[in-house]
Amino acid sequence: MPNQPPDYVPGHGLLREKKVVVTAAAGTGIGYATAKRCAEEGARVLISDIHERRLAEAAERLEAETGQRPATAICNVTQEEDVEALLNAATSELGEIDILVNNAGMGGNAAVVEMTDEQWNLVMDVTLNGTFRMTRAAMRHMMPRGQGVIVNNASVLGWRAQKLQAHYAAAKAGVMALTRCAALEAAEANVRINCVAPSIAMHAFLSKVTPDGLLEELTSKEAFGRAAEVWEVANVIVFLASDYSSYMTGETISVSSQRA
Repeated sequence: MPNQPPDYVPGHGLLREKKVVVTAAAGTGIGYATAKRCAEEGARVLISDIHERRLAEAAERLEAETGQRPATAICNVTQEEDVEALLNAATSELGEIDILVNNAGMGGNAAVVEMTDEQWNLVMDVTLNGTFRMTRAAMRHMMPRGQGVIVNNASVLGWRAQKLQAHYAAAKAGVMALTRCAALEAAEANVRINCVAPSIAMHAFLSKVTPDGLLEELTSKEAFGRAAEVWEVANVIVFLASDYSSYMTGETISVSSQRA
């Protein structure tokens, strides 16, 4: 049936011996799924999040599910000192950082005419500025080595329009533009930067923060008649992080079953 997700894809060693950092990896979303997939593909992983308890729980779950205990670090991507501390922790725990997955982001629902500066600025600071801070720090780490990969998490709302999402859509469009521009600079040092743009990936937290009926409406527009599984988005992130995408940089891949 087209509305049933496929079987989970086993690992194929695509990231064997790579050192990977994934931000905002606690909980049930794309970040956790990406950390799990990276571990299953043979990588050593460090996960970060702003929530200490959830981060510890995620590490325990990852160890139970993959046999690998990830390193952890608390990080608020709106704080430069936290970003620097995360990179230092990753270097200490993993050695060199081969791959950074920028997953941290924040959304919400607000009409433009009612949106406060605080609402706008918070979404921008976490989603766009946080991605910038992490990208800048990783580039400073990777470029002198002449290797590394950064994968950013954007959204199809960086292209599309949706009511109540002006702040989030603007931030994600900014992530796409940041990816394109930073990639040209990083290419001089053989560092690649790409991003994914999911349409709708179902997980428990998303259902809590989305208005009634909206998820059903969005899902009905998908060609497969279902939302993506978070691990299906993670699979594309793993592809971009791996050597299979060695000629790609500055690109945004739409992870969607409808027209981007």
